[in-house]
Amino acid sequence: MIRTAIGRRATIAGLATVPLAHGARAQSDAVKIGVLTDESGPYADSGGPGSVLAARMAAADFGPTVLGKPIEIVHGDTLNKPDVAGALARKWYDSDGVDVITDLPVTPVALAVQQAAKEKQRSVMITAAAITEFTSKLCSPYSTHWADDTHALTVGTAREVVRGGGKSWFFITVDFSFGRALEAEAKSIIEANGGRMVGSAYFPIGNTDFSSQLIAAQSSGAEIIGLAAVGNDQVNLIKQAREFGVQSKGKQRLAGFLVYLTDIHALGLNVSQGLTFSSGFYWDQTDASRAFSKRFFAERHAMPTKNQAAIYVASLHFLKAMAQAGSRDAVAVGRAMRALPVDYLGHKASVRGDGRVLYALTLYRVKSPQESKAPWDYLTAVATVPAAEAFLAQSCGM
Repeated sequence: MIRTAIGRRATIAGLATVPLAHGARAQSDAVKIGVLTDESGPYADSGGPGSVLAARMAAADFGPTVLGKPIEIVHGDTLNKPDVAGALARKWYDSDGVDVITDLPVTPVALAVQQAAKEKQRSVMITAAAITEFTSKLCSPYSTHWADDTHALTVGTAREVVRGGGKSWFFITVDFSFGRALEAEAKSIIEANGGRMVGSAYFPIGNTDFSSQLIAAQSSGAEIIGLAAVGNDQVNLIKQAREFGVQSKGKQRLAGFLVYLTDIHALGLNVSQGLTFSSGFYWDQTDASRAFSKRFFAERHAMPTKNQAAIYVASLHFLKAMAQAGSRDAVAVGRAMRALPVDYLGHKASVRGDGRVLYALTLYRVKSPQESKAPWDYLTAVATVPAAEAFLAQSCGM
């Protein structure tokens, strides 16, 4: 585990050249990247200490300074509460000299920090929360969205699964903004491609018993059970689906949307095999992703999730943009971020005027234990969705 209390310094082996203060701005007036994450809750594996490490790796790879100032990585725990995240973001922006905040798991947390960034005219890079509104009705010159958003996830999963023959769907959906938005997006895409929604069942965050939802899904006769869920809720749902015989009976399949590699690792291939989902990143995609992931693994003893990879790419891009702009002004850096090409660990990407980061997504299927050849060899690519098809058209100009 990698933890740094506010006001204390910490180091990681091999990255000691990067100042790691977590607190008030140093006399050196350092450029600070703030990782606001879930350090101890249900998203600590997909973000948490791994997110902090990814930002530190980006700072180390960029170099010790930008605009003649040292680079520092600070971090804090949102506790998955928007009021906590918003208050800490304002403190960071107002008195701690943080230049940009990144990560931000769960939609309410990200919304609170995006609003704080807009008020304080500082930068924010959302790499975890997924709703499309971040770059539509809520877009701003201070904000960029790096996560696979709900539209891209539904195109990547729902459209490709329907085209592959999975025509009828039943959704098991977490009952908050992310789940409702994802289900609505998926329904539209499923029907537009000749499929149909036969029903849905909802559950509260932190649910532990999914028997009623799974019985409803099995009784529906749908070919595909869509999982509009995330984190521990989704892990528990998939475990219980296995206990109910979903997939093993050959009549129904599970399709996920916001699935992290750490979810598959926690479940094991015996339980998760056959699950399909889409993602913009997998550690074994390219030579560049493999090289980054091996370095990350040496510190964390786990391969990076797509959120952690996005934090690395976003942080490195932010520092390059600041150098290009020759300024710490958030608007100037934002313009440079939108102008510079993005190297998404071997894949081409770009930042659109509304802050949406564009790249291709891949539909993956989880391997069986027999197919896996090595630790963390979990996924097989099934189809690719080009960036132009994955993301909504720009509706907000900057």
